[in-house]
Amino acid sequence: MRARAGGLTLRHLVAALAGPDAPAATAVPDVELRSAVIDSRLAGPGSLFIALRGEHSHGQDFVADAFAQGAVAAITEKAPPGAMCECLYLTGQAESDAWRQEGLPLCLVVPDSLKALQQAAAYWRRQHDPRVVGITGSVGKTTSKEVIAAVLAQEYHILKSEGNYNNEIGLPLTLLHLTARHQCVVLEMGMYDIGEIAQLAEIALPQVGVVTDVGPVHLERLGTIERIAQAKAELPQALPEAGQGGVAVLNMDDHRVQGMAGQTRARVFTYGLSPEADLRASHIESDGLEGIRFRFHYRGETIHARVPLLGRHSVHTALRGAAVGLVEDMAWAEIMTGLRDQSAQLRLVAVPGPNDSTLLDDTYNASPASCIAALNLLDELFPPGNGGRKIAVLGDMYELGSYEEEGHRVVGRRAREVADLLVTVGELGHMIGEEALSAGMRVDGVYMLDTKAQAIEVLQDLVKTGDLVLIKGSRGLEMEEIVAALQEEVA
Repeated sequence: MRARAGGLTLRHLVAALAGPDAPAATAVPDVELRSAVIDSRLAGPGSLFIALRGEHSHGQDFVADAFAQGAVAAITEKAPPGAMCECLYLTGQAESDAWRQEGLPLCLVVPDSLKALQQAAAYWRRQHDPRVVGITGSVGKTTSKEVIAAVLAQEYHILKSEGNYNNEIGLPLTLLHLTARHQCVVLEMGMYDIGEIAQLAEIALPQVGVVTDVGPVHLERLGTIERIAQAKAELPQALPEAGQGGVAVLNMDDHRVQGMAGQTRARVFTYGLSPEADLRASHIESDGLEGIRFRFHYRGETIHARVPLLGRHSVHTALRGAAVGLVEDMAWAEIMTGLRDQSAQLRLVAVPGPNDSTLLDDTYNASPASCIAALNLLDELFPPGNGGRKIAVLGDMYELGSYEEEGHRVVGRRAREVADLLVTVGELGHMIGEEALSAGMRVDGVYMLDTKAQAIEVLQDLVKTGDLVLIKGSRGLEMEEIVAALQEEVA
């Protein structure tokens, strides 16, 4: 994980951790930190290495490696052995009286490296005045972030979180990119429990908050859908009041998100298919792999749109991008240019498969709602009688809690309606296959497998000319390996 720190210097960092009046804040070398990394292998000349605790190792053990790669500073919880660096001990807001040298590399020794990273990011955010857009929700955060960023980039210099850097580590690292030239920052905000989005908002200070939806993702951790809604509502709750520029952009088609309008001091802007939404869409049509067509309706005006997002469900992603553009006073011409940015389609992409087939790679993650949306796309893309088959390759969906069985069975019923062939992967995936069979799918059309290796072997024999193959499963299953193996045959 890497974040370029822009104008952040070592003096800024010490001021953030020890206070701007601390003697060391002016005594340390005034060198720019060219990047901030938590993986020593990504360290380079002029970088900052943050040594964090991991599941299987501690970054503390790799400080020497980071310095060997060119890092000039490290945030650590212990002084490294030997004399490889100078050490400045910071405990809370106090600094060591013993440190008076200006040598590099320098270790900033703190009680908690993660808290130090977050403290530095919060400090650096407050040294700038960008417009910050936060995005949360159960499904669609990453693609919405990319589309919103593409829209805003038509008028503003933007900073956005890379990939899915949406947690207590990734969001602070992103903010260390921040420089004076950035006018807008677009941040994805994820969570596993109550209080986490509030913590991210305290670091980032968003003025615009976008909520996509509330679904049974992380239900295993949070217990009920109401607690998931409570966690997501922390973003609109954290926004400044309307008079100070706060805007909550809420999905009118999700009643739990709609209910957040009463939990924010910010101005509320709604989007959706509902006639009551401030910005709504109608006449939605799929153009297959070319994207979708629809009409925007806003303040009595109708705008015809065609965007390269795949699947009818993607109209909500386009609505979010347009909604943020509108609340930021952008013209429709700029908004439409941003929505047509091909690079914004990240999550579900069509790639060549073996035997002139097409693979729909949607392997980033999976929930019942996103699986249904992907199956709906599979249904849209293949009109009957064109010669190819629709093949759904679906894996386990994790962290569904009490909704685990029903969630998998709902997907199985939809797969039976859409797919000619179904391949399931994993123990939970068996429930998808079992439900598809119960709903009337042919026995010889369902393959219930335990491992990715088995799925790859079956698919290598199964996929024929003209087939369209959807591949989707939870992140922990790493089903992108199936896509990679099938693409090797193409190469």
